[in-house]
Amino acid sequence: MPRFEEPGPSDSGQQGNPFKRMDLDEEHVRGATPPEASGREPHRLRNTLLTLLIPVTALGATVAVMAWKGNPKEKLRAQSSALPSVGAATATPTKAPPSVSPETATVDRPWAGSPAEAWPAGPDGLALPQATAVGVFDQDRVAKDLELAKAFLVATNLDPKVVAGGYPQAALDLTNQQNGDDLAADLAHPSKENDPATWVSRFDPEWAVPVTDQVKVQGLITFEGDGEQGLLVHVDVTFVYALKPGPQVGKAAPSTGPTTPGGGSRPSGGSSSSGAKSVALIQAEPGTVEVEREIVRRKLDIRFADPARFQVKKDKVSLTRWSTERANTLCGFHDGYLRPSFRADRSSGTAAPSGGPATDPYDWSRPLDESGECGTASRS
Repeated sequence: MPRFEEPGPSDSGQQGNPFKRMDLDEEHVRGATPPEASGREPHRLRNTLLTLLIPVTALGATVAVMAWKGNPKEKLRAQSSALPSVGAATATPTKAPPSVSPETATVDRPWAGSPAEAWPAGPDGLALPQATAVGVFDQDRVAKDLELAKAFLVATNLDPKVVAGGYPQAALDLTNQQNGDDLAADLAHPSKENDPATWVSRFDPEWAVPVTDQVKVQGLITFEGDGEQGLLVHVDVTFVYALKPGPQVGKAAPSTGPTTPGGGSRPSGGSSSSGAKSVALIQAEPGTVEVEREIVRRKLDIRFADPARFQVKKDKVSLTRWSTERANTLCGFHDGYLRPSFRADRSSGTAAPSGGPATDPYDWSRPLDESGECGTASRS
């Protein structure tokens, strides 16, 4: 990963890279272990923090007792106690979202029984603060940089083709070259130390297939001046995905590398979102397909420096620090994809429960879990 240093004149007399002194390789954290292990083995991630949460109970029992007659869609609506819709957040909440009546997610209503049912979907959930002048950046420049930060979040977490397993070329195109080269290297060779799933949401179509192109979103974007280093944008956003099992669920355990053509490598021809084979959204009868949710909370710092003083390009982002917490996920896989937990794997023992403390993945009023261990999600 890139090494960043404080701004200073280069040998040519020009200002250097404002980020070069920060050695992101030294920022290690612990993370999850394979399910068959203890769940406490150290997991070292470059410049990232990753905490994994798996369900507190297997949902198979819930599914077994909820047999609907007639139209399952209407039955679910009759029993729903969904929360009133909420807009994009403008401040950090002071408490967790209220509880909702437990319901089984379906293709028709993938957010049933979840606080995310009330959340906005897609980019509408990413509200930008009012721009003001910061340092050498005027109000218009700050507004532009905030839009660039939002575009990066959309490209890495909301683009339907990327979420379905595609290559995040649009996101890489938004980054400064050194930053983008390092992220591309992680995509090409994902590993325990350098797992792209810590900054981009992609699902291997052999393992999980989105049942909708909607992603529920809630979180906050703020900014501040960063002295001579320019503008620093802070992101704390939770994304909720609804998925059905792919063809490999319940079979052999997923590989530790990409399982789709092209995998994490750069696609030929430079086509964005083409690194994995195309998978259509499911066309099954409502109520007949298992639907699970994966909840991903991401905290990022994105920096914008003055191109007139530093070796950065205008209209490009520099991702300097990021942390991730994922819920209803398998522990111990580092192949660049998110790995939601499905009934077949819970029943087969592939996704054995963790002994970690229970955490509400929808509660972003709490600090992000920095234990780096595989814990337990109180709801999904």
